[in-house]
Amino acid sequence: MSEKKKNMLLQGGILAGAGLITKIIGFAYRIPMSNMMGEEGNGLYSIAFGIYNVALTISSYSLPLAVSKMVSAKIAKEEYRNMHRVVVNAFLYALVAGLVIMIGLYLGAGAIEGVYNKQGLARPLRILAPTTFVVAILGVFRGYFQGHGDMVPTSISQILEQVANAIVSVLATWQFMKIYQESKESASYGAAGGTLGTLAGAASALFFMIAFYLLTKRRYHKRRRRNERVESNSHIMKVLFITLIPVVLSQTIYQIGYTIDDFMFSNLMPRRGYTDLEITSLQGVFNTQYNQLINLPVAIATAMAASTLPSIVISRMQNDLWGMHQKITQVIKVNMIIAFPSAIGLAVLAKPIMLMLFPSLTTHHEQAVILLASGSSAVIFYAISSLTTSILQGANFMRIPVIHSAVSLAIHIALLGILLMFTDLNVYALVICNVLFPVIVSVLNCRSITTEVGYEWEYKETFLKPLYASVAMGFVAFAVYQAVSQRISNIYVSCIAAIVPAVLVYGVTVIQIGCFSEEELLAIPGGAKLARFLPY
Repeated sequence: MSEKKKNMLLQGGILAGAGLITKIIGFAYRIPMSNMMGEEGNGLYSIAFGIYNVALTISSYSLPLAVSKMVSAKIAKEEYRNMHRVVVNAFLYALVAGLVIMIGLYLGAGAIEGVYNKQGLARPLRILAPTTFVVAILGVFRGYFQGHGDMVPTSISQILEQVANAIVSVLATWQFMKIYQESKESASYGAAGGTLGTLAGAASALFFMIAFYLLTKRRYHKRRRRNERVESNSHIMKVLFITLIPVVLSQTIYQIGYTIDDFMFSNLMPRRGYTDLEITSLQGVFNTQYNQLINLPVAIATAMAASTLPSIVISRMQNDLWGMHQKITQVIKVNMIIAFPSAIGLAVLAKPIMLMLFPSLTTHHEQAVILLASGSSAVIFYAISSLTTSILQGANFMRIPVIHSAVSLAIHIALLGILLMFTDLNVYALVICNVLFPVIVSVLNCRSITTEVGYEWEYKETFLKPLYASVAMGFVAFAVYQAVSQRISNIYVSCIAAIVPAVLVYGVTVIQIGCFSEEELLAIPGGAKLARFLPY
């Protein structure tokens, strides 16, 4: 196993680990925050955050990926002056785009509140507006370090960002709810307190990245060749836009899907006789209780996708097709080993998970359990769609994922409209379409990776074996939980008693059925210890 491949997995593991830590922190602080805000406050918070994510996607969400791709390509060709110009132009783009989106979101918050027919929505939106500018600048720094193959600065900044976010969000929500508890808009103030933490977290991460760059810039400084061909700023900006636009469109389609769901749900459900309070509460359950749990394991795939991109770009620039195929196999296998058990675990333990994490959720508790159990498969398909999108972009097929996402979104919107208008599925229609969207993207992306990249899928090793091991794990978890919970009323003890043997069964099964070869295990950090238990 080459050192480059080991380093890719190590860096991917670092970023994935940081992504998981940040998601755990994010999930942990959302529990007390959501319990303080209540279902209406959660609904306002989730809708505001969905709109913010769309604004962020347009202005800067794609910057780390685009800058990383361009920086790694320049480094592969040893064009260090051009690499420097890429970063400078990316900063100019971030400044302009961040300011425009910030001003637009702040001034347009009132109009957006009217469109969504959600009183109090403008308040959290105005606090989120300056965050878009901060995150735009932050994205350039992260892309710069990721392009060098160094995921450590991004990982540290993400953890720091989430810690600051957690502290400020909980404290601000508690304080705002206390001050405005007699107000009719207490839910709106609570949501605003939660969004204040997002701004504080982004600012903390930016200060760290600036300090880190100033302290370590010599480490990343490469000697510039005298005969290096220097590209004009206009050419670099053109290439930056060519790189950014497909990524922006692809990510915008992903993010706008949630916002469109909120918009359609808010405007179509009154026709079925639902009140504004019921609608907002159901949206809070879907976006907070369901989506937060689904997004927790997906964070690993997102981080691995970001870390894989520079390595795939370099392999493509060096015409190393075999190396690129090996990297694709490794990163997808690692993610499926995590995604399948996560999905099945969430499904079989949905009820105790909801009882433990959201004890204040009384009105819609049963619905939240059904949502999680029926929609947990989204973990697998969002992981596949995120990874395959990054693979296609790294292989320079930038437009293909955009087309696939657009096709999937069109089907998603059409089906959601039909289900909301002609059935009484209400919030269950959201989860059906939430699973359908990544399924379509995954299928289309996988097909294009075969036809365009020439990759041959190892379906049995990549998908079927992890599924088999995960099903075995699920049976054990469910059986043990049922047996223990009938004798012990403590839900925490019952869950731990179910999870421990289930994890052991899964680990043994994965090794015994040969999900990984010895060579692949040795490439994974810590895999040498696991390789000793291989049966072959």
